[in-house]
Amino acid sequence: MTPVEKQFLQRNQLPDSYLDSANKWFAPLVEDFKKPGKSAFIIGINGTQGSGKSTLADYLCTMLAEQGLKTVSLSLDDFYLTRAERKNLAATVHPLLKTRGVPGTHDIALALQTIDSLREGSGQTLIPRFDKSTDDRHLDADCDLVDGAVDVIIFEGWCVGAKPQPEEALAQAVNSLELERDADGSWRNFVNNALARDYQPLFNGIDKLIMLRAPSFDTVFNWRLEQEQKMIARLAEQSEADRSGIMSEAQIAEFIAHYQRITEFSLAEMPDRADYLFQLDSRRQIIELFQTRLCINEFWSRIICNSFKVFIYN
Repeated sequence: MTPVEKQFLQRNQLPDSYLDSANKWFAPLVEDFKKPGKSAFIIGINGTQGSGKSTLADYLCTMLAEQGLKTVSLSLDDFYLTRAERKNLAATVHPLLKTRGVPGTHDIALALQTIDSLREGSGQTLIPRFDKSTDDRHLDADCDLVDGAVDVIIFEGWCVGAKPQPEEALAQAVNSLELERDADGSWRNFVNNALARDYQPLFNGIDKLIMLRAPSFDTVFNWRLEQEQKMIARLAEQSEADRSGIMSEAQIAEFIAHYQRITEFSLAEMPDRADYLFQLDSRRQIIELFQTRLCINEFWSRIICNSFKVFIYN
């Protein structure tokens, strides 16, 4: 194990065994992505909450940096509107918009501006960060600055690359949250319209899309609960840390209900167009990889090709 790999494991609170899986499944991606172009290469990572998006983003950034590439990781979460902005949105549009996460609760103009600045590299780029423990953005003084242009941008988020649903699909509620608190469908229509209007220009800039596909939406609660427990453990080491944003199990269940509609649609729709589709089991282990492309890197072995898709066996 190299010092860089050891630091990666410690940073993400991971066991040594993670590297065995990463080297098997993700190291080939580093080979595919390590050839920089004239402008920053953007890799999108889609996955449900707790699926391992941020960990994969960190792994790719770490390994690509070892190849001499200048990389930066961006999370869609870090472009949330501030708590005050979401409170205003809830008061003027729909109460459910107070909860962060769904399309319409991000500052997409800021995301586009940040990516353009990283590509142009004419000066310093501020990388916004969001503090989930306080449900608000970090102050600029607490955020990182990147000098000049970068070679690779890793952009991860639960709805990165997602497509809007057909209008007729919005008529029926998918859970009790929609049934009881969005009876007229105005919230879900606002979210779907925002996804169609504002988010597609952002997602269209992605060069390669990776999907970490959960077996179903039912697994998301346990994965999200694990995330919360990790955050609690981290904050316990900081005696004066603000814990106002910590959620109970009941709050987590209500929270993820906001994401159910788009998540389930993406689980069904996105696999056919993701460049790299990693199928996960309920324990978050990769069980197979589908690669949607015709030109195959020589690194891959044990492959069966057809004219549309490559299936790589475990």
